[in-house]
This record gives sequence, C-alpha cells and structure tokens, in this order.
Amino acid sequence: MSDAARTIMPMVDHLEELRRRLFWSLGAVALATAGALFVVFTFPVIRLLELPIQPYLPSHKLAFTHPTDPFDIAMHTAIAFGIVVSFPVLLHHAWRFIRPAMTKQEERVSRVVIGGSLVLFAAGVSLAWGLVLPLAVQWLMGLQADALTPIITAREYFSFAVDMALAFGLSFQLPIVIVGLAWLGIVTAERLVAFRRGALFGTVLIGALLTPGDLVWTTLAMAIPLYGLYELSILAARRVERHRK
Repeated sequence: MSDAARTIMPMVDHLEELRRRLFWSLGAVALATAGALFVVFTFPVIRLLELPIQPYLPSHKLAFTHPTDPFDIAMHTAIAFGIVVSFPVLLHHAWRFIRPAMTKQEERVSRVVIGGSLVLFAAGVSLAWGLVLPLAVQWLMGLQADALTPIITAREYFSFAVDMALAFGLSFQLPIVIVGLAWLGIVTAERLVAFRRGALFGTVLIGALLTPGDLVWTTLAMAIPLYGLYELSILAARRVERHRK
C-alpha cells in the first residue's frame, strides 16, 4: 500500500466518525426540541417566562402583531430549551471526537475549562433572569407611566430578555479568558493586581452599557459579581503560574 493510501485511510475514518457523531448530536437536538415543543404547547411556559413584565401590562398579557407570532415564539422557545437539554449530549460527542488527539495534561485542563465555563454561563444567565431583568423592567416601565400606555409585543420582550441573559452569561466568562491568557503567559497575576482600579472602573462601565434601566441597581447587579470574578481570576492566574513553574 502506498504512503498516500495510508494517509487517506485514517482521514476517511475520522470523517466517518465525525459524520456519525454529528448524526447522533442532531438526533438528540431534534428529540429534545420535540419534547420541549410538547411541553410548551401543553403547559403555560410562555406565561411563566413573561412573569417579570406581566404586572406592568394593561391586560397582563404580551401583545403580538402578526398571526404567526405565537407559533414562532413557541417554536423558538422549544428550540432554545431543546438545545439546552441536549447540550450534554453535544458536549459528550464533541469531547469523544477530539479526546484521542489530546495529551493527558490537555485533557485535564480542558475538563476544568469546560466545566467552569458552563457553571459561569449558567450563573450569569440565572442572575440576569432572576434579578436584573425584573429590576430593569420595573424601572423602564415606570418611565412616563402617566403619559404613555405600554403595548409590548412578545417578540420584542423576549428579544430584550434573551439579549440581556446572553450578555450576562458571556460576561461571566471573564475568569476563563484571563486564565487562558495567564496560561499563555500574556498576563500575570502581578499585572492583574496592578490593574485593579482599571478593572473596577471597567466592570462598572460594562454594567452600565449592558444593563438598561436604573444606573444604580442594574449596574451594580452586574458590576459587583463581575469584579468578584476578576478577583477570582487573580487567584486562578497565580495558581496557573505556580503550575507552569
């Protein structure tokens, strides 16, 4: 057998394994989405999701402007829940595909990074939906309440809420980014300590930009945990440096 044939055969095997894992991953998403769609149409899931804004609506219901809006919102909600529910399966197949090419050390680091990233993302989304979103809605709906009547569509509200949740989830990835930079030697714990004042100002600025509403409560609700994560990143960077030495 020629060298070219020996090179092509492992490549074909990898492509076949990738195709098989993609098939199972898409199947898991489809099944989870179908189950979520059944739940959305059977139980009042949309009513639960609109609870933060419900008291401020004249009819205590979100409006819609197109006949297909209720179905589109139900589908998007089901797809989002389907992806979240099937995410462990997606992560499992992705991990099994890339694991053979990793060293033992890279495998241990990847597990810590992936697990920490998932926990931080979930914490950011939970904080946004459970605390910041109700505060922001309360403040925004109170503006000019005597002169204006709110007509909030479901599409606009869910877009606003999802964008805020994603902003919090992504901003909570700060320790993962800093640990990665420390592992590459781009930043050090000493530099992070020296930049504390700038980090404090930056977290307040990010909180003001990403959280609409009251410049005190919603900004602090994001800035305080974000700065706490920065301090946690300093400790993690020191540990990475000791490990590298």
